[in-house]
Amino acid sequence: MVYFYFIICINSHFHHALYFHIGETEKKCFIEEIPDETMVIGKYRTQLWDKQTSSFLPSTPGLGMHVEIKDPDTKIILSRQYGSDGRFTFTSHTPGEHQICLHSNSTKMALFAGGKLRVHLDIQVGEHTNNYPEIAAKDKLTELQLRVRQLLDQVEQIQKEQNYQRYREERFRMTSESTNQRVLWWSIAQTLILIITGIWQMKHLKSFFEAKKLV
Repeated sequence: MVYFYFIICINSHFHHALYFHIGETEKKCFIEEIPDETMVIGKYRTQLWDKQTSSFLPSTPGLGMHVEIKDPDTKIILSRQYGSDGRFTFTSHTPGEHQICLHSNSTKMALFAGGKLRVHLDIQVGEHTNNYPEIAAKDKLTELQLRVRQLLDQVEQIQKEQNYQRYREERFRMTSESTNQRVLWWSIAQTLILIITGIWQMKHLKSFFEAKKLV
């Protein structure tokens, strides 16, 4: 199986949509940086290449997609089989890079007939996962109350992003300090090796000259 990895840096204040082509043996993965305790909703739909019309047409219901999501610790937090069109949801519990992988189900490969599948993927992060019209109708909120609710959600997401940036800075600082310590100890070890080598060479030369009765 062929793996393709795309790195997409996510700003949690917007959602993005894209499409990509996938073959019979391909598995495509996306790496997204997500703060902790952040909801992510992904929606996709597939189109199958039709040679007769030379265009992409809606896929047959029998064709499915497998979605697998791993957290920064490579722990699988979602692994599920969906249909030709699907929607998946997960909440991040660890800040960092989350890996989202999609590939077609192996039991329906005959439907490809050597062609390609186009996958339209829409990912929503943070407050964009909220359906505010539905929330307003359910809670009977006025336009002003709904706007305040949206602003509160945005402020909460900004706080999560700030916490995540502090987390990244802390990890970077720890990595830098660890690297500096290793460089320091390596320099000390090199110095000691040079000193020991010099002493050994001096003793060896002295023994050599004494043996030759030059000293």
